[in-house]
Amino acid sequence: MASTSSSTLGLPKFTHNNKLSSSSSALSRKTRLPSNSISSKRRRTISISSCSIDSSSVEPVKSISPEVRVQTCMWNWKGYSIRYQYAGNCGPALVLVHGFGANSDHWRKNIPVLAESHRVYAIDLIGYGYSDKPNPRELGDAPFYTFETWGSQLNEFCTEVVKDEAFFICNSIGGLVGLQAAVADPSICKGIMVLNISLRMLHITKQPWYGRPLIRSFQNLLRNTPVGKFFFQTVATRESVKNILCQCYHDTSQVTEELVDTILRPGLEPGAADVFLEFICYSEGPLPEELLPQVKCPVVVVWGDKDPWEPIELGRAYGKFDPVEDFIALPGVGHCPQDEAPHLVNPLIESFVARHAIMKS
Repeated sequence: MASTSSSTLGLPKFTHNNKLSSSSSALSRKTRLPSNSISSKRRRTISISSCSIDSSSVEPVKSISPEVRVQTCMWNWKGYSIRYQYAGNCGPALVLVHGFGANSDHWRKNIPVLAESHRVYAIDLIGYGYSDKPNPRELGDAPFYTFETWGSQLNEFCTEVVKDEAFFICNSIGGLVGLQAAVADPSICKGIMVLNISLRMLHITKQPWYGRPLIRSFQNLLRNTPVGKFFFQTVATRESVKNILCQCYHDTSQVTEELVDTILRPGLEPGAADVFLEFICYSEGPLPEELLPQVKCPVVVVWGDKDPWEPIELGRAYGKFDPVEDFIALPGVGHCPQDEAPHLVNPLIESFVARHAIMKS
């Protein structure tokens, strides 16, 4: 769901050194020529008018489409129990990757629709949702909840569960996960659509030198004192979750009690606080602008233009990278387009996949 921006979590806000120039908002509209070669594509900026599964671990889930049956499954990854959802029996494989603090239920409005013509998987990254949440303090000195960990999880999920190449459809920090996975093993990912990818504004390199010691001190306070657990307790309440969602959804009518439950309940499970604090103190690792040049598959960047945390003026710069064939602005949409405006996002996913899917004989 949310990005770990300073406005989101109440963290100290510093002036940053933008590596993404806001002048990129002046990108011209271009016409894309049909081609299967990334390098030969002319990128364009578009504005969309709002006009082996263990059967014992499979649990049927109510689907909004009577023709589609969504199943909840558990996958054993490196000794950890990982929850995912699956629907669809034919067509290209899609793997849906959630954002910070969210889980695969955040794709509940997308899975049944996309499953009518695709094999759709939505995964709970380790540490989130109903997947295991190992305590990072018990896993050695090296950080565990990193994009490298999640990228490896995503690739091995495709190898062991999907058993095929896949398209990655990702929201917020999930976009970093998808990009990291595609860079680590280009043979698995056929294409990536990122929805309001996290700009990682709290990354240490985006802070002025004089603010970095204060950030480190604040992170140490959260991670190593009772202040961190108190902070999490203030965030992990129904009222706080609803307020955060109302910030990140431009159309607040979409912030229903069902959505609040979807985000809140897994966050109350044992271990969730440690994962939360570990990640908001993670200010290193890759940036989107570092990963995008290394990606070998086609990329589409989609952005809700009313995102209060990840400004579209900065996000437009991602449309300039070679693998990116389209930058698509969604007017009147916030940080989580797949849930706030599925009527816009689902057709974009279908169109992107149709352009690049080559079914094996």
